[in-house]
Amino acid sequence: MFRAGLSFVQVISLCGAFSFCQYGQAAAQTSPAEWRFYGGDQAGTRYSSLKQIDRTNVSGLQRAWTYHTGELELGLRTASFQASFSCTPLVVDGVMYLSTPSSRVIALDAETGQELWKFDPQASKQQREFNSHRGVAYWEGPEQGSTRERKLDKRILYGTVDGRLIALDAETGKPAEGFGNSGYVDLRAGGADRFKQAPSWGARVTSPPAVFHDLVIIGWGLPEYPAQGPSGDVRAFDVRTGKLVWTFHTVPHPGEPGNETWAGDSWKDRMGANVWSMMSLDEKRGLVFLPIGSATYDFYGGDRKGQNLFANSLVALNASTGKLVWYYQMVHHDLWDYDLPAQPLLITVRQNGRAVEAVVQITKMGFVFVLDRATGKPLFPVEERPVPQSNVPGEATWPTQPIPLKPPALARQSMKREEISRVTPESERYCTELFDKLTNKGVYTPAGLEPTLMFPGYHGGGNWSGGSFDPLSGLLYVNMNEDGAVGLMNPQPQGAPIPYIRRGRFEEYAWFRDQHNRPCQQPPWGTLIAVDLNKGEIVWRVPLGVVDELEAKGVHNTGTQNLGGSIVTAGGLVFIAGTTDRRFRAFDVQTGKQLWEGRIEADGHATPMTFQGKKSGRQFVVIAAGGGGFLRSLSSELSDSLVAYALP
Repeated sequence: MFRAGLSFVQVISLCGAFSFCQYGQAAAQTSPAEWRFYGGDQAGTRYSSLKQIDRTNVSGLQRAWTYHTGELELGLRTASFQASFSCTPLVVDGVMYLSTPSSRVIALDAETGQELWKFDPQASKQQREFNSHRGVAYWEGPEQGSTRERKLDKRILYGTVDGRLIALDAETGKPAEGFGNSGYVDLRAGGADRFKQAPSWGARVTSPPAVFHDLVIIGWGLPEYPAQGPSGDVRAFDVRTGKLVWTFHTVPHPGEPGNETWAGDSWKDRMGANVWSMMSLDEKRGLVFLPIGSATYDFYGGDRKGQNLFANSLVALNASTGKLVWYYQMVHHDLWDYDLPAQPLLITVRQNGRAVEAVVQITKMGFVFVLDRATGKPLFPVEERPVPQSNVPGEATWPTQPIPLKPPALARQSMKREEISRVTPESERYCTELFDKLTNKGVYTPAGLEPTLMFPGYHGGGNWSGGSFDPLSGLLYVNMNEDGAVGLMNPQPQGAPIPYIRRGRFEEYAWFRDQHNRPCQQPPWGTLIAVDLNKGEIVWRVPLGVVDELEAKGVHNTGTQNLGGSIVTAGGLVFIAGTTDRRFRAFDVQTGKQLWEGRIEADGHATPMTFQGKKSGRQFVVIAAGGGGFLRSLSSELSDSLVAYALP
């Protein structure tokens, strides 16, 4: 599961050999008044020391402004279900930067919502592409060739849904001169473009890159079928020139550590094992942390026998060179689409009376892995336990999976008949009939030749929603889905790319839900949980979200499915939207009591952010309310609203 590569001393010495360890930066010295990184800081903790809004006055929050991106007029209504306004904006020096589902970037006056500039990378296209897009990265450094009194070069760096890396002048919104080809780098060139069968939306970027000194480090999203196609390699480019600096093979090539975990030449042209989510950076150690996804095809691995490194692994690289430092695989030979979906959190915990720098990974399985940041070794016991085996011909299920003993699993991992939902008599009848047709042998039950029930489902458990961490209390706040999936493996005609394909009731990704699209197990169907990471124990758990139709019938505390994470503030508050009920909420960090909610135009499938106005001194909290995305079937309302709240 874990292997060390370079030592800490080697990492530091390597860093010292490069000029970008000394010049240029991702603006790491963040003011509490700003939000310069997707996760609040490079560590992804989503913590703010602002406390103007606190537990005593949060009930008075009001809308300060609303901005409409214009995506609906550009065709978002007819875009695929994957498209959603899931951006977390940045705020730097009074300017807010946000991205849209078609990869436009917009700059606003952060206190008023007034538009300053906008950039459209698809302006010349006849057919616009849309997808989920979670945000951009910011970099600043001295201008090249400038005098001793250097003027700062400020750039917005981000990837697009059509597979480009773009650098913009942060002050004007124009493509940065000298970067790539007129401000663009084609990420598909020289690799992905040779796989003509890959869908056009396949090789795309939906999450902000990481920035380490003068390097922009980027992964991307890939199709999950067939097995062969563009690689999931992570690459680093020079922020000034766009030139490739290093490449890390997420599926190791011959002679590289981990290649032996792929039987025969099954590593070759293997698609997936990509970083579609957010990376984190430990600037002091010079490490970048990669949450790597599943290898394709997600549900059949007979053509990729073995443990399949570095798929489903948390990998620490030397950020300057891309060299492997350590890895920890959290799912062996994945057959469940259990990508590592969330940005790793770099935090400090206390164990045996001493402070330990850790990295925390939230997973779709509902597990939270807490590892030593320098070595990758678990800080709480992890057992390799036998798991159910597949009956699909040609498959070779890995015999065991790693099970953390602490913290306990945060999401349901199995199902009994007596746990069928009883929210209505009709639901109970429908779900009981469905349940009786399914097989479930506990966590890691693979889809078999008979209809199979899987807990957690494809969305988790946890997802890219991730978590937020309060350094004052040592508590992690994380939202979970309770939503099972159903399906079975279907044989394909001879000569098909994959011999078996997973099918549900109606489609490949089918859910364990009733005729009203509500989960078939008893509520809650979505939760917000506080975990003490010093002790590895759950402190509190509350339902997250409501189903208004059921509330009207007297059925309470159901929670809802959710996508979109939380932030935590020194004001004693956890802010989160994410639910399918068009609400934005604030909870008490100590008790989980809901203290405030605001109605928004559509579901807020995004992570909020907070900042302090440069002129007014007011604290604002901002959420993207766009709806859509993977939970579109549960709530069809779409919007292009970015909403800011503040005290009167």
